[in-house]
Amino acid sequence: MADVVITGTGLFTPAEQISNEELVVAFDAYARLYNQKNAEAIEAGTLRAMGMSNAEFIQKASGICSRHVINKSGILDPERLYPYIPERSNDELSIQAEIGVAAARQAMAQAGRRAEDIDGVIVACSNMQRAYPAMAIEIQEALGIKGFAFDMNVACSSATFGLQVATDSLRSGSAGCLLMVNPEICSAHLEWRDRDCHFIFGDVATAVILERSGQPGQQADAWEIIGTRLQTKFSNNIRNNFGFLNRCDESGVGARDKLFMQEGRKVFKEVCPMVAEQISSHLADLGKVPDDLKRLWLHQANSNMNELISRKVMGREVSREEAPLILDAYANTSSAGSIIAFHKHRDGMNSGDHGVICSFGAGYSIGSVIVRKC
Repeated sequence: MADVVITGTGLFTPAEQISNEELVVAFDAYARLYNQKNAEAIEAGTLRAMGMSNAEFIQKASGICSRHVINKSGILDPERLYPYIPERSNDELSIQAEIGVAAARQAMAQAGRRAEDIDGVIVACSNMQRAYPAMAIEIQEALGIKGFAFDMNVACSSATFGLQVATDSLRSGSAGCLLMVNPEICSAHLEWRDRDCHFIFGDVATAVILERSGQPGQQADAWEIIGTRLQTKFSNNIRNNFGFLNRCDESGVGARDKLFMQEGRKVFKEVCPMVAEQISSHLADLGKVPDDLKRLWLHQANSNMNELISRKVMGREVSREEAPLILDAYANTSSAGSIIAFHKHRDGMNSGDHGVICSFGAGYSIGSVIVRKC
C-alpha cells in the first residue's frame, strides 16, 4: 500500500468573538424577561423560573473563555439569542462553502498544491446547511477542482473519519491528492437559551491536504499517517433531531430536541474511558508505547475531558504543550477542534516524532489518527 502524508492544513476563524462575560449578560437578560413574562405560572408552581448563568463557572466547568461566531449581534440580543445569517440566492456561494473555501485555500497554499493537483474533495462536519447538492461539490466548483466530491457526517468525529476515508482512497490508488474540509457553523444548531449548554460551541472551518507519499513537488514538511482507527457505539446522550421529517409532525416543530442536546455527565463518564482505551490499543497494535507520543491533538469539547484522557493514555500528568488546548479561545468547534490543535500546535517536533489526532462525540463515535513527522 502507498504511504499517505498530510502536507497542508488551513484554518478560517470568524472575525466576531464573544467572551463568556458578554454571553452571560445576554443570557441573564433573557432569563429575567422570561421570568417576568411567566411570573404567574412560576408563582403557581406550574413553571420553573430560569436561573442565571455565570462566566467563572463556564470557564471552570469547560475551560472555555470565548468563542468565534459568524454573527454576534443575534446571539447577544436577549429577544433573539441565536445568530442572524441571511439566506443567499442559489447563484451565490453559500456561507458554509465560503468559510470552507477560505480554509481550503490556506491548506492548498501550505501544501504548495493548486486545484489541478487535487483529485477530490471530502466535506466532513456535524451539520450541513442543506440536504443537497453536496457542500463538497459546491466547494469543489468554487476552487476549480476536478474529480469527485462528497459530504459525510459523523458529528464531532467527522474530521478523523474523513481522514481515514481519504487515507483509504489514497492507499487504494483511487486518488493521488485529496482535500478534506470541516466547515462548522455550530452556533446555528445550539440552543443559546439553555443555561446548561449555551456556552459550548463556536464557528470555524478547517481543511487538510492529504497525498500519496513521493508525489512530484511534495512539501518536505509533511506528516505520514501510520495508522487510523474508527469506533462507533450507539448512544442518545448527544442528539439533535432536526431534519426534513419534522414537517411531517407539526407537534414537534420547534421542540427542544430539534437543537443540540446532551447528557453531559453521562458523556463524560462513558466517553473518556473509551477514547483512552482506543488510543492505547491503537498504539499497541502499531508497536508503539505511550511515551512515543510527543503530542496529543484531542477533540476540543471540554478541558477536563482532555486532561483525563491524556492522563489515562500517558499514565501521568500531561503538559499543555503535549496536549494543546485551543477551546479556551475557540470553544467546542465540533469536528474542527482536533484539526485546529494540529494546525496551530505542531511546531517544535522533530523528524520521527509521533502524535495522535483524536476526536470523539455523538454516536458515540471515536476516531484516532497516528502520525509521524517526516
